[in-house]
Formats: sequence, structure tokens, C-alpha cells
Amino acid sequence: MQHISPSDWPRPRGYSNGIIAEGKVFFLAGVIGWNEKEEFASDDLVDQFRQALLNIRAILEAGDSGPEHITRMTWFVTDMDRYRNSLPEIGAIYKEIIGKNFPVMACIGVSALVEKRAKIEIEVTAMIA
Repeated sequence: MQHISPSDWPRPRGYSNGIIAEGKVFFLAGVIGWNEKEEFASDDLVDQFRQALLNIRAILEAGDSGPEHITRMTWFVTDMDRYRNSLPEIGAIYKEIIGKNFPVMACIGVSALVEKRAKIEIEVTAMIA
């Protein structure tokens, strides 16, 4: 992967402005923070974020891929204030589970998700060489 940003822009923190990648494209559906039995262990955004990332990693591994192949993430969050106030914790969890791969990202505040208890849903695109 080649990370792209205009040379006169400041370096983005925690994401990339653009990525050029080659290989097979691996699309993941919106992933939420419930466990493999489709049960929520918590109603807290940060707890669900951790579980969603673990779920993403499991799906990637099932497709012979890994977090290092992620090129794009779109996060849908039902409580943007909770998200903003939790950024240090969210960042630490991200680095723990995904590592130091910073794909292009968008975070969008939404009023609700399909699963009523879901606080976050994350779509992922990965490139497998």
C-alpha cells in the first residue's frame, strides 16, 4: 500500500488521506459490537467498539487476511459526544487490535442502527496482495 497526501498538508493522525493498493478486494459488511452468538455483552460504545474490531479481525482472518490489509473503514456512531470524549481510549484499543495500519476513514454520526442496541457499526475494505 502507498499512503497518499499532498506534500504541503499536515500528516493526518490516526488515518490516511488516500491509499493506492493492488490485489484482491475484500469487502466486509457493517460489523457491530456483538459476539459470535449475536449477543451484546455491553451497551457502552467503547466496549462495543472493541468487540467490533475483534469481529473485523476474525472475519479478515477467515479470509486469509489481516488488519494490515485494511485500506478503508467507515464508522457509523450513534453517540458522537461519547465517541469524541473517548478518543484516547478508542485510539488505544484500535492500536491494540488493528495495529499501526491507518487506512482512509470516515466517522459518521447516525440516529440509530438496524440492531437497536448497537452503538457503532464499521464497514471495511481490505486489499489482499
